Amino acid sequence: METRSAAVSGADIEAARLLLDRLGVSPEQVMRGAGPRRPMPTFDEYIGRVSHVVTDATRSVYETYWAKVRQVWGARRLDEPTPLEIHELAEWAKRQSVTRRNSRGGRASAEHVIAALRCLYRYAVMDGLIAEADSPAARVAKPRRLPSTRRAISATHLAQINAVAASTGNDPELDRLLLRLHTETACRRAGALGLRLCDIDSEQCLVRLREKGETVRWQPISPTLTRYLLLHNEERGTGDPSGQLLRYGNGKPITARRYDYLWQRLGKHLPWVAIQQISTHWLRHTTLTWVERNFGYAVARAYAGHSGKNDAGTTSTYVRADLYEVAAALAALTGEPHPLAVDSR
Repeated sequence: METRSAAVSGADIEAARLLLDRLGVSPEQVMRGAGPRRPMPTFDEYIGRVSHVVTDATRSVYETYWAKVRQVWGARRLDEPTPLEIHELAEWAKRQSVTRRNSRGGRASAEHVIAALRCLYRYAVMDGLIAEADSPAARVAKPRRLPSTRRAISATHLAQINAVAASTGNDPELDRLLLRLHTETACRRAGALGLRLCDIDSEQCLVRLREKGETVRWQPISPTLTRYLLLHNEERGTGDPSGQLLRYGNGKPITARRYDYLWQRLGKHLPWVAIQQISTHWLRHTTLTWVERNFGYAVARAYAGHSGKNDAGTTSTYVRADLYEVAAALAALTGEPHPLAVDSR
């Protein structure tokens, strides 16, 4: 009588895997004698659930890329795609990306597709739908980021930008206020768009900024900018202290489109603005570069609102600057006294 070989063929293993998948049971559960797994949701089902629990900022970044995933894989289960398929999806998104003024070949689209899937799979791991080691998105490397082309704008060019903004367009008063706000605070667009009347401390000349990563900080502003912001609210506000501060002349809140219009207009009058693809974020580089050169790295880091461990080395823990030093740097930048300024140099 022939005896069957103890060796198990690859076909046997694959057959067992398929059977377990059909039964909804994992090999670990077989070993533990556990019950069946929870049904594996599709991408359509799970993206809808995750999008309701993430922060508004996360949703605004990832919803476009989750829509791409649903377009291609909507009916597939979360545990079906392989790392290779995710890489192929990222490359497809890269090819499909819209060519913009500051486009860099679609690399950002590929990066965001992978990041959006990693976010999705993190929740799947927390829900116990898949093991952390089985997340296919975690095994796909993001495209390497190219060095930024942004840099500080010279004083002469900055003066030209402000002059054109104040003398052209359908609302030069608004654009002049926007440029001054970003130049003084080095805030991001989200910080300006999220500004409310209740975020202004007129006595101490401070604004409360809510920005990237749900960070909240008080940032010094000049007495002149404080007056301009309060006057802007008197003329265009709705009376709601928690409503958006920056508004058009008709009282409608501005959106990111105002920035697009502003820089497109500036590019028509100042060709170098269009050629170099200058944007609002260049103002942040300009201010922080000036602060670092004149007041040191610690003050520049505080001025920027950087506080996480990823923003600097361990040394920054011991050389942290405070609000009063930031106010002193602002006073030197604007040439106006600030109520919180101290000379720390």
